[in-house]
Amino acid sequence: MDPSQLTSQEFEQFQTLIFQLCGIRVPENKVTLLSNRIRRRVKATGVPDFQAYLKLLRSPAGLVEREEFLSAVTTNETSFFRTERHFEWLGTTFVEELREQARAGTHSLSIRVWSAACSSGEEPYTIAMCLAENRPKLPNWKIEIHGTDISETALTKARAGVFGAKAESEIPEKLRTRYFTREAADSGWKVKASLKELVTFSNHNLMHHNPQTGYDCIFIRNVLIYFNRESKQVVIENLVRSLADGGYLLVGPSEGVFDMLGMLQKRSPFLYQKNPERR
Repeated sequence: MDPSQLTSQEFEQFQTLIFQLCGIRVPENKVTLLSNRIRRRVKATGVPDFQAYLKLLRSPAGLVEREEFLSAVTTNETSFFRTERHFEWLGTTFVEELREQARAGTHSLSIRVWSAACSSGEEPYTIAMCLAENRPKLPNWKIEIHGTDISETALTKARAGVFGAKAESEIPEKLRTRYFTREAADSGWKVKASLKELVTFSNHNLMHHNPQTGYDCIFIRNVLIYFNRESKQVVIENLVRSLADGGYLLVGPSEGVFDMLGMLQKRSPFLYQKNPERR
């Protein structure tokens, strides 16, 4: 028996724990991946083996370690301007619609956007760039972008706002110049304060209700593919509760939730609106 690999029983135990903590069901073909990620936490905590680590996670003393555990086992793949047409809509149609409503007196001079499961921050900073580019059209408007994730490791990187060389190919040059500074050689790109001030980050489990409400738009993309159907339904209900009337839910193409969005009005294959007649 390979002591560096989870046994089938251990895999099932960790699989169940992950599902209980965040609603994600790890597929059976991910034994090696899960073993590798958990083994790093076993080493970091100094416990002797997988069973001892599982015991730690289930104990009251393991409360803090559970955050590190979830950070280690959840996927954090993301990029700037991922699925560009979503951001084209945000920076044009969405902004113009809110401006029109403000002129009609049915919306305040504010925009609130939630990037749910934001990972290391590329998505909320992309949202921020799209809205910041509209500043001449939005004088005196308050812009708030809220990024949340279950991984504290990812959130720490997001708050730092420093991104590697890959950002150079993902962010258009004029936007890099306007909103980023070049760090020392090979150190990447750092978000300027003028952009960073638009974005806040906090830890949030999508299986739990977000006490913050009244969002004009919520991004939920490339996340729910890891949830089973029951968990997806819980997450969708939580997200819809946080939307303002007339607000939009923007979903990724592979989330598998389109038949769960009957309470919203479909505006496009990726866009759904809550109670549009009430804005």
